[in-house]
Parts: sequence; C-alpha cells; structure tokens
Amino acid sequence: MIKEIGHPNLKALLESKAFELRPSPDTAPDESGGTQSDGRSEHLLFKEAMTGVKKISKANYAVLAPMIPTTPGTGADPADETLSQLKNLVTHGTGFVVSLTPEYIEGIANGVNPEVARRLHRGDFSIQSHIDLHGLRVHEAHEAFDEFLDKCIKTGQQATLIIHGRGLSSPADPILKSKVYLWLTTSPWHKWVIAFTSARPCDGGAGATYVLLRRKPLAKRLRKKRSKTRCS
Repeated sequence: MIKEIGHPNLKALLESKAFELRPSPDTAPDESGGTQSDGRSEHLLFKEAMTGVKKISKANYAVLAPMIPTTPGTGADPADETLSQLKNLVTHGTGFVVSLTPEYIEGIANGVNPEVARRLHRGDFSIQSHIDLHGLRVHEAHEAFDEFLDKCIKTGQQATLIIHGRGLSSPADPILKSKVYLWLTTSPWHKWVIAFTSARPCDGGAGATYVLLRRKPLAKRLRKKRSKTRCS
C-alpha cells in the first residue's frame, strides 16, 4: 500500500494528468553526441559571439624569432668540436705542434741567433736535398749520412732534410734518431752545421730533422764553445 504524502489527491492527479518528460530544447543531444542550443548554425553562433571584438593592430603583434636548426660542426657542443679537432689531427695533422712535444729536437751553433732555428722549423728555408735512412742498420745509416752531407756541402746545398723515423718500435730511445742527433753535434760534421730542428708534420714531424749547413766550416777558434743544443 502506498502511503500518501502531501496533497491527498496527488495520486489521482498523477494518474489523470500523466505526461511524458522531455528534455529541454537547449540541452537536447544531436546526432553527433553534442548538444544544440537553439537550432542556429555554428556560423551564426560564432558571428554573434564575436560581436564587438576588434581586430588587433599589426603594430601590437609579437614577432617570434625563427628557430635555426643545429647542424654538425656548427653547434655549441664542446664534445662535437673536440671530436672534429681530433679527426683533423689524426687525418691531416692539423693542430699538431711538433715543438711542444717531448720528441722535438733542436740545436744551434755557437753565436747563432736562436731565431734561425725557429725559422728553420717554421719552414722558411726551402729544402734543397733530403735522404731517407729508414730500414738501414746503424753502420749503413752512418755511411749514408756521411755521403749525403759531403755531397750537400760540395754542391752548395744548405737547407737539407734527414728522415730517420721516430723509432716507435725501439724498446728504449729511437736508435737512428739518437744517432743523427749525435752525428750532428759531436762528429766532424758539427763545424758545418748552423742549426737543426725537428721537421714540420708535412715533412715527417718528429721523425725527420731539418739541417742548415754552412758554406764554409766554422773556424776552430769559434768552435771552442760547443754548439748549443736542446733536446726536449
């Protein structure tokens, strides 16, 4: 039994005047699942909503700077720049300074301006003759060295290049390189030597030596003080 609450004739009112509940026209779902307001088109609704809106002046536009894509080699990444320099060093020898390595050798005769050695290493003197001692035993290399210098002096060739290698396979000091240094500073040839330095990378680097010779031997009285030498 239904207990009547409120109006005593509520039940009879509901039974006699039953009606179907319908959704409000403002919230009825459309076929697309959305809602329609009053049946007007979206264009009209948008136009009505934009009533009174003014267009922004171009003078008030905020201009954004365009993004520039980063390309390899031009970015600011230090790691990329380091790898690029290392690649150039290994492939082309770019950036390698022989005079700053422990393998660099240099010697100047007594009374010679040190600038001569710097110019020699820099490549200011055009190489007139060269010899390659690679693959020779010490006594063979010594004979070839003597013959080479003798020929250079007799023909007036002063700027020369002696290729001896870096001796990387030697268990101790590089043998031929050490011998060439010794022959240039202690043998009778030292009186003919103005200066010598390790070569530039393009001419063999620390594996070769530039030698600048005199046209005439240094007088004995000037050879009492040995030639200044430096081996780093």
